[in-house]
Parts: sequence; structure tokens; C-alpha cells
Amino acid sequence: MHQQDRDAHRGRLIATVAATVISLACGTNYVYSAWAPQFAERLRLSTTESNLIGLFGNLGMYTLGIPIGMFVDERGSRPAVLAGAFLLAIGYAPLCISFEKAAGSVPVLCFFSYLTGLGGCMAFAGAVKTSALNWPTHRGTATAFPLAAFGLSAFFFSFVGAVFFPGSTSSFLMLLAWGAFGLTFSGYFFLKVFPRVSYQEVPSEASESQPPARQRARSMTEPGTSSNPDAVNPSPGTSSRASPASDASRAAISSDTEDGDDALLHETLPLIPDVVTADIIGGASVDQDVSHRVDIRGWKLLFCLDFWQLFAIMAILAGTGLMTINNIGNDANALWRHYNPSVDEPFLVSHQQIHVSILSVFNFVGRLLSGIGSDYLVKSLHASRIWCLAVACGIFLLAQVCALQIEMPQKLVFVSGLSGLAYGGLFGVFPSIVAETFGIRGLSQNWGFMMLAPVASGNVFNLLYGRIYDHHSVVEPDGTRSCDDGIACYRTAYAVTSTACALGLFITLYIIHYQRVRYLKAKDKLEEED
Repeated sequence: MHQQDRDAHRGRLIATVAATVISLACGTNYVYSAWAPQFAERLRLSTTESNLIGLFGNLGMYTLGIPIGMFVDERGSRPAVLAGAFLLAIGYAPLCISFEKAAGSVPVLCFFSYLTGLGGCMAFAGAVKTSALNWPTHRGTATAFPLAAFGLSAFFFSFVGAVFFPGSTSSFLMLLAWGAFGLTFSGYFFLKVFPRVSYQEVPSEASESQPPARQRARSMTEPGTSSNPDAVNPSPGTSSRASPASDASRAAISSDTEDGDDALLHETLPLIPDVVTADIIGGASVDQDVSHRVDIRGWKLLFCLDFWQLFAIMAILAGTGLMTINNIGNDANALWRHYNPSVDEPFLVSHQQIHVSILSVFNFVGRLLSGIGSDYLVKSLHASRIWCLAVACGIFLLAQVCALQIEMPQKLVFVSGLSGLAYGGLFGVFPSIVAETFGIRGLSQNWGFMMLAPVASGNVFNLLYGRIYDHHSVVEPDGTRSCDDGIACYRTAYAVTSTACALGLFITLYIIHYQRVRYLKAKDKLEEED
């Protein structure tokens, strides 16, 4: 390995660590349930109003994903990360002040909550895009680390808050403001793209003489992708020897700027003409780098069946997960107050944080397992990554069933644990699926389109939960609210999400079947032409 290759490899590792640190600061919306009940009690907010504030944090994470993605694809990751760092601080600091003064209107609180989500969205988009670009042949594993750190964010901040600021919601909110800013800002300086410096394989005379059917077969892609079967290969007439990347490209790799990283990547990455074909295991032939041959983005997505299938799955599962993430603290309060009416506030706060931590840790595990596991499916079993979504659907459904049945507060761990595992499994593999289906060069903006899915579903499920919980709550003369009906406080909400998860599982299995049928038809057609 040349010194330049070693330097680039070292730079990619450092950039991956920086992306992971940044992502650790971007998932602070997941810790909302740890401080929301105390925040709502101090400001005399209803559960619906509290859920609305949390919902706006989620909306900040999702609604502007498209323009942010376009910005990241066009200008690079670092400007978005820097802006995200300041937005996180600007969002959390006023929330801390409102808690200290016990004053603040709901619309204003929603606005600052929205800024926290927006800041996380911008920084996270840059972190994931950088990891995906730096490791094109191990994208599932590379993106799994920032994705997993994003899911671990709630546990990290809950743990730090419990150790250094036990029982202080005000200090915890200030920790979120400066901690999220500090992690993101420090990672900004090391977040760079180092495209692979390698040799480009060009077709030999033997490959040029292959029949057209064989040439098309070499361009077939994994099911669920929409790549062009006539993808451009290196120009004919060149030598069959490998040619090194240009010195200009090598110099550009060590540049401190990331602007134009996609163009540079396109120039320096080797084109991989061969397709790995094997027996089908719920999937089809796997193109090891198909994401560099297809580029579907913008309005083209709206006319792509693959997009709407994935969009539906994301809407159902992400909305279900967000409902539990934002309300696991309310679940714990309802069960404990019904089980033991004498429990005090510190006891309830500690158990809220326990379940937030459990959900966060399992979110981390799910993201890591699905990211790495999806690479194993593709490279070793030659199967579709969609199988990871099917597993996530099944775990989500099991979590909803547990929520409908568990009345003992000590067993609520099954709801938080399974929900975190399923939510992590969903988001751990989804960016890789989007990249392979629609192309790496438009990943950020396509991911932004996909992130619109939880906006509607998260809105519906969270507000539904709030309405149901408020219906069973009792309002005290001083304005405080509480629900002592146990599982009845929220059971109807989980009945709705159970039905939604069953539908999501059906859609996922249908996609796997649809992809298999589509691949077999294409394979038969190529064999006939051959």
C-alpha cells in the first residue's frame, strides 16, 4: 500500500470517528421522554401539549430533509454540520430558560423544539453522507456506526445527566444545549471525504467481444434497485492493464474542503463492471457497487414504485417507534401510579430515565446489527437488505403486543427494549437501501424525501396517544394532570399501532416477493437472448 493510500485510509478512519461523535449529539430528540413529564408539570401543560412540543422536535428532524440533503449533496457535509451545531444550542437554551422561569407559550416552545430537531438533521445528514462516501464497498458497516451513535444519544445524555446533575431538569436541559453543540462542533474539524485512491479496471478485448446479453447480465442489479442495466462502462479501446488515479485526484483527496466531493468521488472510484451472481435467497444477484451507476433523485422519485413501497414502510414503522420514544415516560408513570399510588416524584423520574436508557441502548444495538448484518446478507448470502426491514417489522409488532398486555410496571422493559431494537433495526439499514436503490450521489436529498414519511405518521400516532392519555387523566385544581388508570391510559393507542405494524410486515414481505419475481423474469429474458 502506497503512503498516500495509508494516509487516505487513516483519514477515513478519523472521519468515521468524527461522524460517530457528531451523530451522538444529533439524537437528543430521543431523550425527550426523560425530561418531558417534569417540563409539562412545571409549565402546567397537558399530555397533548407536551406531545406537540416533542412532535415539533421530530418535525425539525424530518420536514426539511430534502433541501438539507440537496445542500449536502451540492456543497458537502461540513457547512451543514457547523450550522447544525449552532441550531442545537439555540434550540435547547431557551427551553432551559423556560423551565427555570416556569413560563412559555406552547407555540414558542414548539419553535425552539423544532430548532433542536433541525440542527440534529443537518449535522446527522453530513455525518452519514461522509461515512457513505468514505467506505463505498462497506457502506452498511460504515454508516452503521454513526447511525448507531445517533440511537445511543439518549442513553449517553441520560447517563451523563444522572451522574453529574441528578434530579435537576434545568441542568439537564443546559447539558443538552452545550453538550450537543460541543460534540458537533469538535467533530466538524475532522469530518472530511477521502475517496478511494485505487486502480481502475478497464475492459479487456475478451470482455468487449461478449454478446450483448452477457454484457447486460453484468449490469444487473440487486432487487429493490432501479439502476440502469446499460450502465456506462470504461471506454473501449484502452489497455487491459490497470491505470492509476491521476495525481490531481490524489492531491484533491488531501484537500481540506469537501465541496464537490461527489464529483471527485465519481472521478477517483473504480468502476466495477462485474456483478456477483449466486443462487437466490429471497434476493437476487448483488452488485457490489451499484449505487455509483444509478442516480434517481428529485421528482423522478415520485414516479418510482420502489420509492413508494419504502416510503410506506418508513411511515408505518417510524411513526410507531416515535410514539413510544416520546411517551415511554408516560407509560411508566401510568403503570407505577396504578400499581403503587404512594410512589414519589424522584422515583418516577428515575424510572423514566431507566426506560429512556433501555430504549436508547437497544436502539444502538439494533442500528449496529442491522447495518453490519445487511452487509453480511448482501456479500455472503447474496440476499436483499429488505429482509432486515422484515425483521424490524416483526419486532415492532411484538413490542406493540407487549404494550397491550403488560400491566406490571416492572415488565415495561419489554416494551422499551423491543421498541428500541426495532427502531434501530429500521434506521440502521434504511440509508444503505436508499443508496443502493436510488444512487449514492443523491443520497442526502433522497434520504430527505424518505424522512417526510414519519412526519404524517408521527403526527397522527403522537397526537392520538396524547388525546387518549388526556381522556383518562385527572386535572387537579392547581392545573397538574395525572392518569392513575394504568394500562387503560394508553392501551387504545397501541391497538392502532399494532394494526399498522401488521400492515407494514405484509408490505415488506410483498416487496421481497415482488423483487424476486422481477429478478427471475429479467434472468429468464437474458437467458433467452443468450
